[in-house]
Amino acid sequence: MDSVVSQVTAPGPARSPEPPAAARPHTAAFAGDDAKPRSGVVHKSGWRVLFLLIAVLILLGAAVLSLGVGAKFIPASSVLQAFLNPQDTADHAIILQNRLPRTLMGIGAGMALGVAGALIQAITRNPLADPGILGVNAGASFAIVIAIGVFGIASLNGYIWFAFAGAILTTAAVYLIGTSGRNVLNPIRLTLAGVALGAVLTGIGSGLTLLNPKAFDHLRSWSIGSLDTRSMDAVLTVAPFLGVGLLIALSCVRGLNAVALGDDLATSLGANVNRTRILGVVAITLLSGAATAGAGAIGFVGLMIPHVARWIVGPNQRWIMATTIVLSPTLLLLSDVVGRIATPGELQVGVVTAFIGAPVMIALARRRKVSGL
Repeated sequence: MDSVVSQVTAPGPARSPEPPAAARPHTAAFAGDDAKPRSGVVHKSGWRVLFLLIAVLILLGAAVLSLGVGAKFIPASSVLQAFLNPQDTADHAIILQNRLPRTLMGIGAGMALGVAGALIQAITRNPLADPGILGVNAGASFAIVIAIGVFGIASLNGYIWFAFAGAILTTAAVYLIGTSGRNVLNPIRLTLAGVALGAVLTGIGSGLTLLNPKAFDHLRSWSIGSLDTRSMDAVLTVAPFLGVGLLIALSCVRGLNAVALGDDLATSLGANVNRTRILGVVAITLLSGAATAGAGAIGFVGLMIPHVARWIVGPNQRWIMATTIVLSPTLLLLSDVVGRIATPGELQVGVVTAFIGAPVMIALARRRKVSGL
């Protein structure tokens, strides 16, 4: 009996007390789905998947509306027939030749602007940042002024390359200023450099535009943002840059989850913070430059949708990116449809997104705590 008691009461090997949950580093955001999920996490992931499926269906519906709604309404059955069994009819010609390039540009530009917004908010840890903060729109607009005013290039297929080059050069200049001769990328300095350089280029471009009426006429609609393209050439021109930009953005999602924890903790978790930010800047340049060159300076999409995604799916960047990729083109296509039927003429999509984005900005400003990153 004494031996049994001694075995029960004998002290075992000392075990270090497990730290409380609040004191443990939140590595789940960095580990993503690699960690072993608990039942609550599985339940929440199931709702995220369900929401994504519903969002994809809504996106398909928005695409059908974009193909069918316009100066002439075409029913959904005719839209589907135009792809399944195209015929030499007026409706099918309108769908395939006029509205299909517009719809594809809306999908591509929407994805690009939304993902670029999510990237820049994660990189700068600024929940009110959008792609324009890096001066991309200003650089592209300035390059178009040069193309039209100096070289006399008036076609979209001609000045789209100038717009893209201007976006790339502007972002490169902002990056050099943001690093300030060091190897470390400072998010605050990057933001200030983008705002300052964008303001300078906007001022110079506006002055040159006023001196050149031809450039003013071409930039009048482009500066607001429009999906009114009737040729597949513009879509095919920007598509490779959009594809590469999306791949780069998705490749650095895991690092973005670590960056959200802070540089020190991210480094201790093994993340290369500087590499993640550099890849993010490259992706932002490709996505924003291509979208701006193809559809013009459309605002608020890169600001609104990442916030909406974060409210719905939480702070994990994988889910934010997936949700943003689906919701952003949905917003842009529906805004374009509203612009077509809102007035006897046509309201450009940039105006409609501004009408939607202004109340969102007011709501964000009135919130006591902006959604964290």
